[in-house]
Amino acid sequence: MSIADWLEQSVGAGAPFFIYLAFGAIVFIETGILIAFFLPGDSILFAAGLIAGTRNDINIVLLIAVIFMAAFIGDQVGYVLGRKFGRAYLQKHSSPRIEKMIARAEDFYAKYGWSAVILARFYPWIRTFMPPIAGIGKMNYYKFLAANALGALLWGVGITLLGYYAVAIPALKDSSRGIAIFFVVLTIALTLKNYLRAKRD
Repeated sequence: MSIADWLEQSVGAGAPFFIYLAFGAIVFIETGILIAFFLPGDSILFAAGLIAGTRNDINIVLLIAVIFMAAFIGDQVGYVLGRKFGRAYLQKHSSPRIEKMIARAEDFYAKYGWSAVILARFYPWIRTFMPPIAGIGKMNYYKFLAANALGALLWGVGITLLGYYAVAIPALKDSSRGIAIFFVVLTIALTLKNYLRAKRD
């Protein structure tokens, strides 16, 4: 049995509940827990959409609802941590890499203001540190709430739907399962790469 066949059978054998839970947990962890900034959220979301497009037992509406809530709640947790505990929490796991990400997030927030909360969703690593930075800066809670909801919709739901509808493209339809497997493998590889690089730095 080839690796591709094994991956396809493994994904295919997973219960729908586990798939919803797994993707929701991954998105929440990346956006809500600072030490998980190395997770490649974009490829995870696209892979989720592709997998939903290749399986009849995955409800895309339920999947994007789970991902939206995970992304939204994750940023809310980050904001509250920043507002309540401030920089001390950000520096709890201090390293040159984290300090650099904090500085980049601060510069990004200073440059784009309210829009930064939305735009940061599409920037790896910055999206993890932006909510605590907004909390530390005591951004108006309701403004953050609105920006967070819009960002979760555009990023979480948007990229997942891109993956889902990519399956419907004639040129991709016949190879959709292979593409889904590719993104699963890519996600694992990027996670390991980013983790090892962050650990080394």
